[in-house]
Amino acid sequence: MIDWHQVDQLRDEIGPDDFAEVAGVFLREVDRTLAGLDSRSTELAAALHFLKGSALNLGMSGLARLCAEGEAAARAGRPVPDPGRLRPVFDASRAALERGLAERYTAA
Repeated sequence: MIDWHQVDQLRDEIGPDDFAEVAGVFLREVDRTLAGLDSRSTELAAALHFLKGSALNLGMSGLARLCAEGEAAARAGRPVPDPGRLRPVFDASRAALERGLAERYTAA
């Protein structure tokens, strides 16, 4: 569910303090974007693209895959799978990320 290599790499690149800030901003933005997703929106492909990139940055590979599938469908003019299916994947990914961060970095 979490690509820890990606998380470790990002944390090493920007440092622990900046990582915590960036991760918090990403999680809030993803949460806000998910809350506003509308499968009828003309901006759906762009929103899914943003979500995909944010998920990849935070190592949320499962969420990124679902967003990529939806983005591809939206860009091709095909029906997009229900965007509501992203919320439980995000919630589970967020919980796994937060739990893993606490285990990996507070024990050190």
